[in-house]
Amino acid sequence: MNPIIHKKSQTNPLKKLYICNPKKNKMNLEGIINVSGKPGLFKVVSQANNTVIVESLTDKKRTPLYSNNQANTLEEIGIYTYDDTKPLSEIFDDIAKKEDCKQAIPHKSSTNDLNAYFREILTDYDEERVYISDIKKVIQWYNVLQKAGLIELPKEKNKVAKKAPTKKNTEKK
Repeated sequence: MNPIIHKKSQTNPLKKLYICNPKKNKMNLEGIINVSGKPGLFKVVSQANNTVIVESLTDKKRTPLYSNNQANTLEEIGIYTYDDTKPLSEIFDDIAKKEDCKQAIPHKSSTNDLNAYFREILTDYDEERVYISDIKKVIQWYNVLQKAGLIELPKEKNKVAKKAPTKKNTEKK
């Protein structure tokens, strides 16, 4: 297995990215990665034996990544809560609902503002294991995705049940 790409995203990296997945009712972050040492987020465009071609979401420049680059897909990242770990896609959904799919506060805001904002989004995050740098990254990533036009509110499932047609008993005479 290629160490750069998460197993789920190896299936088809050229697949068109649909960030909002109505079946799961949460954001689909498949194919979007964070590369250690490079600013911003990237979309996987193509992949070969030892190389993955990624495109920056901010300036659309394509660059190759090799097996020695450290990268994580956003779908495998989560934030610690006191009970469990909440996936990043659910946190982005919560921010999108709060901000109505607009930009969140700047990631360079004061520590108190960032903590208060993140507490509104995720009330039970573990303050001992989630650092201010993690909060800044989450907010910065959300703003990058929003600026790229990849943030949408999750679609609500229709709970209106259709009545099944009743079978009438008709006898042939």
